[in-house]
Amino acid sequence: MIPEEAKQFIGRTDPPHVREVEAGAIRRYADAAGDDNPLYRDREQARKSKYGDIVAPPGFFGWPIKPVPELEAIMGLMSAVINAGYHRILDAGMSFEFFLPVRVGDILIASPKVADVTEKEGKSGTMIVCSFETTYLNQNGDPIAKSYQKVICSKPRNTGVEKC
Repeated sequence: MIPEEAKQFIGRTDPPHVREVEAGAIRRYADAAGDDNPLYRDREQARKSKYGDIVAPPGFFGWPIKPVPELEAIMGLMSAVINAGYHRILDAGMSFEFFLPVRVGDILIASPKVADVTEKEGKSGTMIVCSFETTYLNQNGDPIAKSYQKVICSKPRNTGVEKC
């Protein structure tokens, strides 16, 4: 059963935060991903492309300009679920929906939100699935992308072994 304290966070949006996209960060991200696409690193070649300049690899949305505000809705939901005994936390994956390319020089506004909380039955018992959604807008207010993340929370199985 979804804890009542957790349900209050469904639909709540945390404060937006501003992210800056710059060429050096794009290159480092592409290097870390092992992606040598010249659109991510070669300004001369990227300017000849349909994008007109360097673009970011999918999933890179720049770096926060200032510290990210406290994610009260997301952290509140997770605290409520953990306090209800769902201590086992598993990242269930992330997906993206892209609308426009992220370009060098973009200033993005990221708005994270608690999208949903559902209950599932599995082999090991009841699980709580927490779904989060972040919307990214560029400096012109155009939607750039949405990210979707799921976290599975479950109660530890009784293994007969006591905690130390």
